[in-house]
This record gives sequence, C-alpha cells and structure tokens, in this order.
Amino acid sequence: MIHHEKQYHIQCEAGDVGRYVILPGDPGRCQSIAELFDDAHFVGQNREFRVYTGTLLGEKVSVCSTGIGGPSAAIAMEELAAIGADTFVRVGTCGGIDLDVQAGDIVVATGAIRYEHTSLEYAPIEFPAVPDFDAALALRDASLGLGCRTHMGVVQCKDSFYGQHSPERMPVSFELLQKWEAWKRLGVKASEMESAALFVAASALKVRCGSCFHVIWNQERQAAGLDQEESHDTSAAVKVGVEAVKRLIELDRAKK
Repeated sequence: MIHHEKQYHIQCEAGDVGRYVILPGDPGRCQSIAELFDDAHFVGQNREFRVYTGTLLGEKVSVCSTGIGGPSAAIAMEELAAIGADTFVRVGTCGGIDLDVQAGDIVVATGAIRYEHTSLEYAPIEFPAVPDFDAALALRDASLGLGCRTHMGVVQCKDSFYGQHSPERMPVSFELLQKWEAWKRLGVKASEMESAALFVAASALKVRCGSCFHVIWNQERQAAGLDQEESHDTSAAVKVGVEAVKRLIELDRAKK
C-alpha cells in the first residue's frame, strides 16, 4: 500500500521517487549518480537523505543517500518503500578481507554477516541476510560487463567503524579479534556497514535489494605485506549500480 503523506525523514511523498532506487551512503555522491540518469532533477534533502529522480530506459528511477550504517539505511528503505519504491541497489564502499580482494575491485554481496543490531529488530538472528537473487545477478553481470575485477561472496556488516579498524583498543578487543579471525577463515570478501540491515529489512518489506561495493583498501593485504594503494574513485561502482538497474528494468519488462 502506497502512503501519500510526506515521509518524516526523507521528506518525500508518493510521486517523488521511482520504483527503482540506488542507495549510496554519501550525500555527496548523489549528484554524480543522478547525472547518469536521463532528465534528472533534485527532489530535496533532509538530514543525510538527499534525493534525485530521473529516468533510465524510460522508467522512473531515483537515488537516495542513506548516511553511514544500518539504522539510517533501514529508515531510507522503509520510507522509500512506503511511497512506492520496490527495487533497491546499494552502491557503497568497503574494506577488503579476503587477500584476493584488492583496492579498486568491485565486490557484489551474496550474503551479509549480521554483526550489527538493526536487522535484529526485523528478524531473529537465525534468519539469513541475503540479497534478491535477480538483483545480485544483475550487479555481477553489470560489473563483469564493464570489465571490472569482480568478486562475489559474503560481506561482514558492523555498527562500529573503529571497532573494525582499531579493535585492539576496545574493551571487547578479545571478542572483536576472535570474530575477525573467523571471518577470514570463512573467506568473507569485505567489511561494510549497511547490507545486513538492508537485506533483512527488504525481506520484511517484501521488496528487492542488492549491494555492490568499491574496495577502498584491504587491511589484511597490508598486514601480509602485499602491494596495494588506497582507491577512492567510486565511479566504477556507481556505473555498475546504474547498469544493474537497467538490467532489472529489462528483466521486469520481459516478465510482463
């Protein structure tokens, strides 16, 4: 059911956004994403939520930033879904964990470790955080089609950025380091902060969601003495997200 009143946090109402929405974290990235749309216009901004709407292949699409972490990402998804959005593509950044994941690569999530709390207010911990299958495949195919070094696999989601980057100084360092070792042994590709909340919220809301990430760096490669340079150019991941939305639009048309 579409709600017609203005949504509290994103300050948008029915008609402001398309059914397909790209979700970056950084509000500063929204304009460059919108520039890849046709006929894009600025809808509005409140708090960390900046919204633009345009079209792709003639379909209405939007971009809405979510800030950092699961709580605000879930708020954005809830309010966008309430006004008609049903397909979400998260385009974010991550830190590599698996040694094969290098700075500048693209990671497409096939699942997310729920080492955060937002998802627990949607589903018990036994419920898996997984993307929509079509969305994950669209992201994979888009990334490979654009010639990106692409990894598919499980990502780890946390609530504390510094709990990952400075675990030894935390009072719960033993637990953090023990878990991190488990993620490494399990072949987890990367660490980020939103997918677990988004995937589980999407399941509860009966909407589709997929995630892809630009790898900024890999602390495990650094610890192993392997060559790498930090990469902050997210344009490839943005193009992957936009191309994936086009693929989903075409898939939906084919189903009709």
